[in-house]
Amino acid sequence: MAILFHCQFCGKEIKAADEAGGKWGKCPSCHNKVYVPSQVSGDDLKVAPLDQDLIESERQLMAETYKLTRDILKEREIREGPGELSGAVYEMSERELKDNVILYLRQMASDELDEAEQTAALISPFAAQAMKIIDRIALSEIPEPELADIPPQMLSGSIRVLRNRLS
Repeated sequence: MAILFHCQFCGKEIKAADEAGGKWGKCPSCHNKVYVPSQVSGDDLKVAPLDQDLIESERQLMAETYKLTRDILKEREIREGPGELSGAVYEMSERELKDNVILYLRQMASDELDEAEQTAALISPFAAQAMKIIDRIALSEIPEPELADIPPQMLSGSIRVLRNRLS
């Protein structure tokens, strides 16, 4: 009896001899190297029963995570920037500035232009420092994880807009 499986690259169904199980072969359609799975016996696979205590524990942890995330986001909403300081100069850490640059780029990609405008206003007083961060992001071959899902053309366009605003 032959082993039937699908190519992970092109999706075509492949029929391989029993002796090929557990070895590497070449897809006849796309010619990519594929792994031929071992022949599974006709017996049903045994599955462990669900652990209800584990499921309840996971549910509680997820609820706690949700609550903490919501609380953090509320804190962020309350703190709208440096605010008015009496004679003191507000300093933004490099990490906070980088987070604001990333937030701006995400807002631009999500078409949240009013929010992006507010974030850019927070970044503007630190233009020189922000330009260095923007250059690192722009020249990086691997984008920041928070920006990985934004198409490269859109990301570079948003970077260009922010650079023009800061210069």
